[in-house]
Amino acid sequence: MEAYVLDWANLLLRWLHIIVAIAWIGSSFYFVWLDNSLLKPQNPALLNKGVSGELWAVHGGGFYNPQKYMVAPKQLPEHLHWFYWESYFTWMSGFALFIALYLFNAQTYLIDKNVFDWSPAAAVSAALAMLVVGWVVYHLICTMAGTEEGSDLKVGIAVSIFIVLASWVACQLFSGRAAFLLTGAMIATIMSANVLMVIIPGQRKVVAAMRAGQPVDPIYGKLGKQRSVHNTYFTLPVIFAMLSNHYSMVYSAKHNWVVLVVLMLSGALIRQYFVLRHKGVNQIGYPIAGVALIVAIAVWIAPASVTAPAPAKTAFTEADTAQVQQIVAQRCAMCHNAVVQNKGIQLDTPATLTSHAQAVYQQAVVQKTMPMANATGMTDEERALLGRWFLAGAPAPK
Repeated sequence: MEAYVLDWANLLLRWLHIIVAIAWIGSSFYFVWLDNSLLKPQNPALLNKGVSGELWAVHGGGFYNPQKYMVAPKQLPEHLHWFYWESYFTWMSGFALFIALYLFNAQTYLIDKNVFDWSPAAAVSAALAMLVVGWVVYHLICTMAGTEEGSDLKVGIAVSIFIVLASWVACQLFSGRAAFLLTGAMIATIMSANVLMVIIPGQRKVVAAMRAGQPVDPIYGKLGKQRSVHNTYFTLPVIFAMLSNHYSMVYSAKHNWVVLVVLMLSGALIRQYFVLRHKGVNQIGYPIAGVALIVAIAVWIAPASVTAPAPAKTAFTEADTAQVQQIVAQRCAMCHNAVVQNKGIQLDTPATLTSHAQAVYQQAVVQKTMPMANATGMTDEERALLGRWFLAGAPAPK
């Protein structure tokens, strides 16, 4: 019953996380597009009001005329819509999901003793520290670089180097699955902290100054714009890192940190194309480079093809088949039985084992991603025996 309740918590938290993430990413992408699509108004009345850009659009049977004021309008309206709850709920729901799945199951999901052998408490502490340190280092980089001309390039280079280093460190300390997710969670924390710590406080100061009849400091607009641009480039890398934990082929690769960095870079390059496209610049080289990197990684980490020999089921003895059943009972059945069926796979009977032979071969022999983090200590000899069993036709014990 406990596993059933946890599955429901996982499902509902994941559902909530996706919903609010769509809302946040959607509004973020919309405003980046809007910013790059605004035209200088020709109407003198709009220019006199301080409108720096406007756009006419049609959607859902109606016409819209969004207008942007440089710094702020001369007369502040009574009602303002603030875009921040999408960001906060995305982070909070994601963090809750991270706690329920990874922190409460650190021994299984965070730790891979073949990578780094440490206690669950130490692994949990390090994971939480990574989220905090990520924001602190990023914020220091942005603060030290300032907003002067040329600072964006300095920040971009420094932040990129930091993310590469963080990716490498995560892959040296945590299981591949957790390392990818943690790197994405670190960047997502930076994104949400940008909203909480820089963008919204700056906007509040602008509004407070206007309501008090005081001059508005343009630095808040510059800082908010800087962090907002960073967030849009972070988005696709973060989405990849979050999705990657469902695909062992990437996080279980030999040099998995390189895979993570290159695939996140491909996402940033593809995003760059759309940012420029909104400005009317069609730089097709960016998505081509991004796709080329994805293809290169896919080819690089592709598992070696295994050609099944001609039918030779007699080469696999009944004793070998019984030993396969013992291996599965010892290494796999605790998570794949009649009561607990992770991923809907049951392996505790001859019939169910045979019916899932393909999955066992793929996960335990070819990709070597199961058992999770090899928590039950399956040996290379045992994996080899499972491989021979599958190639022999996966005979069921009699």
